[in-house]
Amino acid sequence: GQLDTTCHAFVGETVVLPCTTTPPGELALSKSMLYWQIGTKQLVHFFQNGHDSLEGQDEKFHDRTSLFLDQMKHGNFSLRISNVQLGDDAEYSCIYRQTESHQTKKSTIKLNVSAAPRIEEPPSPSEQNQIPSGSPLDVPSLAVLPLSFLLLVPLGLWHL
Repeated sequence: GQLDTTCHAFVGETVVLPCTTTPPGELALSKSMLYWQIGTKQLVHFFQNGHDSLEGQDEKFHDRTSLFLDQMKHGNFSLRISNVQLGDDAEYSCIYRQTESHQTKKSTIKLNVSAAPRIEEPPSPSEQNQIPSGSPLDVPSLAVLPLSFLLLVPLGLWHL
């Protein structure tokens, strides 16, 4: 299937993979199943008969996934993954199935995981000394000044 959306997260962050449906009225969660999976074999989160059912959940997602249980009956099946790891970078499928009508809805979300952003440190005092104060436009004129001064001195002497 095609991608519905792409999410980005850094290692260690919490990310929410969006998955929503617009139900007519409230959904009967006791007669529903919700799968979050990678490919066809890796189960990320499973919800059935009104509660989480995580026996078959992939080990690496243990204690890191959760649903918005209070919002599910309104069609919000988004999955929260905490402490994101580089290995979580994958295409996730959100599959919602109503057990009575056998109506199935599926969406695909790509999660791009990046290494944690490097914390920028303030420049050390020695680096600050090398940076001239003032706007960048001042820098070229300062460099030109000594050169024009050197040219003016010999010319001035020539006329004497």
